[in-house]
Amino acid sequence: MFNDFKLKDDSPVYVQLKDYIKDMIVNGHLLAHQKLPSTRELSRLLVVSRNTVLNAYAELEQDGMIYAVKGKGNFVGNVTTLKTAAIEFDWKTKLNKETLLADELDLIRQDLHWQRGMISFTSIAPEEKLFDVENFKRAFLTRMSIEGDIVLNYGYAKGYKPLIDYLLRYMEVKGVDISNKDILITNGFTEGLDIFLSSIAKKTGRVLCENPTHHAALKLFRLHGLDIHGFDMTDHGIDIDQVEKSLAELTYDFAYLIPSYHNPTGIVTSSEKRNAIIQLFSKHQIPIVEDGFNEELRYSSAHLAPLIAFSGAGNNVVYISSFSKILFPGLRVGWILADKELIACLESMKRARTIHTSTLDQAVLYQYLQDSYFEKYLKKARAVYKKKYELARQACNQYIPFSRMTGDGGLHLFIELEEGVDARRLLKKCYTKGVVFYPGDVFFTNGLGSNTLRLGFSRLSDEDIVHGIQMIGDTLKNDMGS
Repeated sequence: MFNDFKLKDDSPVYVQLKDYIKDMIVNGHLLAHQKLPSTRELSRLLVVSRNTVLNAYAELEQDGMIYAVKGKGNFVGNVTTLKTAAIEFDWKTKLNKETLLADELDLIRQDLHWQRGMISFTSIAPEEKLFDVENFKRAFLTRMSIEGDIVLNYGYAKGYKPLIDYLLRYMEVKGVDISNKDILITNGFTEGLDIFLSSIAKKTGRVLCENPTHHAALKLFRLHGLDIHGFDMTDHGIDIDQVEKSLAELTYDFAYLIPSYHNPTGIVTSSEKRNAIIQLFSKHQIPIVEDGFNEELRYSSAHLAPLIAFSGAGNNVVYISSFSKILFPGLRVGWILADKELIACLESMKRARTIHTSTLDQAVLYQYLQDSYFEKYLKKARAVYKKKYELARQACNQYIPFSRMTGDGGLHLFIELEEGVDARRLLKKCYTKGVVFYPGDVFFTNGLGSNTLRLGFSRLSDEDIVHGIQMIGDTLKNDMGS
């Protein structure tokens, strides 16, 4: 007995010993009230320090697994290890329709799975090699030294106040009138949109959006039972004439728009159209949810103010964003900027669901932003991504026979192939050659887009960008007759 104990490198030795003895007790190898070896005897047997054994025994005693008798030693406690007969549920029959729908809409589950060595254009996440790890460490240590005891405790549903104040100033610099607005911190963009959808009254059950649009938003709309009405994208944003005709006939609970580096098309809505959108939706008294997607990744011309800036002192725009696609996705920190009274109600919904977003994550992010590390990081990231963006455009122009390509910046391009070309069939052929991408039909509201695809290039090397796009083009020409 005890001769199969093997040390690992990933945890303290006393913890490993404690877990080892605990497993022996639970599995019935050590019986109730059986005497354990003395600490000195076990330390010699296992070639570990006596303090290691003492600490392991102390932890086991605290957990109720063993007990000590003064002058006699340590004994196994009366641990119940009886197991009932195994039964098996068919859990699919016990799940509600929303969960089954979420499973059906789960693209990660349905995708052709990436394998090591493949060139994957599926991701539009930031390149982790660019992450400013050293300055993030500094921000972490600084914040912990200032208020570590606070940030490790429960926080507030609304969020970490220094971060909220910073983000309010950040949005004010973008041209937003913040006089009657406030911020709620969320676990990324997706939770922010879900909280809003859970809170708004579904009077018509209809949502207006661009077509195509962000597949994660489409999934949430469907889970919330909304009737989705998508409108075509021109090279300068949503087709405003189509929208105006629809608004003359139908009313909507709200609109969902991505004016900057639209996902998936990459189109940036022009200033003129942003102004026209605000005027049109204000006239029809329809609130707008603005997805502040990748606003920082414009590689040419001037910055465009978000839609919420065009609304001035008005409160008809709900702005939801995060730094996930440019900074640190692992932090899962996003925010909703909206009317103060609305934020107060959304805060209650947040508190009822998840209590609060990690205070530690918020505090470290605040310190990183406050110390001006973000501006330096962004300058470097823009230079790297601009090069990849230009290289990807050049390669697409050279190798892929497309009918339309969009993408004014950001981390992806959207390709429309000739009519009749099936992008999913193309994907299957490319997969066998080690190249994968996102078929564009998942972004469409009406089942169209079978001849489209999205190419995310942010995490690929220059060589893989060119080689992968060439492989897609060659497959189109040689295997599909395009």
